[in-house]
Amino acid sequence: MSTETVTFNLNDRDITVPKGTTVMEAAHKHNVYIPHFCWHPGLSIAGVCRFCLVKVDNRPKLEIACNLQATPGMKVSTLLPEVKEAHKWALEFHLVNHPLDCPICDQAGECKLQDFYMEVGKYKSEMDRPKVLKPKALDVGSELVLDTERCILCDRCVRFEQEVTKTGALGIFNRGDRAVVGTYPDKKIEHNYQDNLVDICPVGAFTSRDFRFKQRVWFLKDQPAVCPGCSTGCHVKVYGKPQVRTYFRVKPQESEVNGHWMCDVGRKTYKHLNQDQRLRFAVAADGKGGRQRVSVAEAIASLALQLQGVAASDIALLVSPQYTCEEYDALFAFFVKKLGVSKVFQWREPTENLDAFDGLLYRGDHNPNTFGLSEALAKAGLPKDVKNGFEDLARSGAKVVVALAPEIEFQFPSLAGQLQKLSELAFVSVWTTSGSAYNVKGLRHLVPLKGFAEKKGTFRNFQGKVGELAKPFPAAVDEAKDVVEVVTALAEVWAHA
Repeated sequence: MSTETVTFNLNDRDITVPKGTTVMEAAHKHNVYIPHFCWHPGLSIAGVCRFCLVKVDNRPKLEIACNLQATPGMKVSTLLPEVKEAHKWALEFHLVNHPLDCPICDQAGECKLQDFYMEVGKYKSEMDRPKVLKPKALDVGSELVLDTERCILCDRCVRFEQEVTKTGALGIFNRGDRAVVGTYPDKKIEHNYQDNLVDICPVGAFTSRDFRFKQRVWFLKDQPAVCPGCSTGCHVKVYGKPQVRTYFRVKPQESEVNGHWMCDVGRKTYKHLNQDQRLRFAVAADGKGGRQRVSVAEAIASLALQLQGVAASDIALLVSPQYTCEEYDALFAFFVKKLGVSKVFQWREPTENLDAFDGLLYRGDHNPNTFGLSEALAKAGLPKDVKNGFEDLARSGAKVVVALAPEIEFQFPSLAGQLQKLSELAFVSVWTTSGSAYNVKGLRHLVPLKGFAEKKGTFRNFQGKVGELAKPFPAAVDEAKDVVEVVTALAEVWAHA
């Protein structure tokens, strides 16, 4: 965009923007809301909803703000009665054939059509003819259900498929009030960004199979986080019900890292935060060749006893790149700096291709903090290579192993087998969020950890950009701790033992 600027007046407020900026873009950047359906900041201009009408001084007709370039001295109003009246009648046309699905629609509570209907207050329809019925609950993709009756033909989804994924998987077919959005014959949407269509649809025509009929959005709380699904580190919001400690979805948060989008893999990461997937208590050996449930404090005390009985050269760390920079700093400050441990190995999935990239967001490194771990290793004076060190650990001869397990299990198909191999070593303490570790009977020392949305800290993505976990949810598991808390308690017990 040009470095030249123009100043114009919007609702009696002077605004300066780069030359070539549209009135809609200017309003969006300066927190002046102009009602719209088809405009989206991440897509090209369509101008089909005719809902963003504004009044420009000295021009005879209302104009659409999304395709109206700001010019010097222009005076624009969104508040005049004639503008409000135009919104009212534009809304009437959008509602002509729209079904009354609000009681069962997942978009209820987040629906632009619903919001504008309540704002405009045009509750009595002027239409007395039957609504046009269209196909409902269509299977258009592995993650999606399409209801064409709800669609207002804003064209956002079609532009997304053309401009973002570049698959062209959707089109608008037929004419007039029979027009529908859909896929081409014998084709379905197959890419890894399907749920973005749910995000950008203003009216609930696209719904997510994963979230469909699960929860009303007004019961959910959201907190900002960083997606742990790969090294891109998308900025996201996690939605849950803290009162029942259950999570329901992850959605993208606009940022310079991921723009407006995120992949479908990242959206599934919330599932590993829920109690049915979690290690819910600590485990330690019972002294009879078995194991027993203990408090986290008791598990830490038993680990401290094991550490005091061996030399630093007999201790090893196995660390996943899925933890925060602060957790790595605490871990290495105690084990490397204080105890003198030098055997530190990375826990990675052997089959992952670190150089893989889908061209949009999703990367082959399925860890959010490989960069942060490498920097923490270097800071501790250790090699910072990113190879899988699991086999090297097995050959190291370590008598005590402290293992920080991967959190996002579906990204690690070899995890179960690796946990089993760990159980065959002398003494292994596995710190993990995952309940699957408890299923490995040979593992006799487990410490439950908090998930990514339940702790404070930072990740650094593949470019080194910092993503912050600043507002954690209450932990879904009472006894869960983050690594900093575990190490702090361990250092205290070790010092006084």
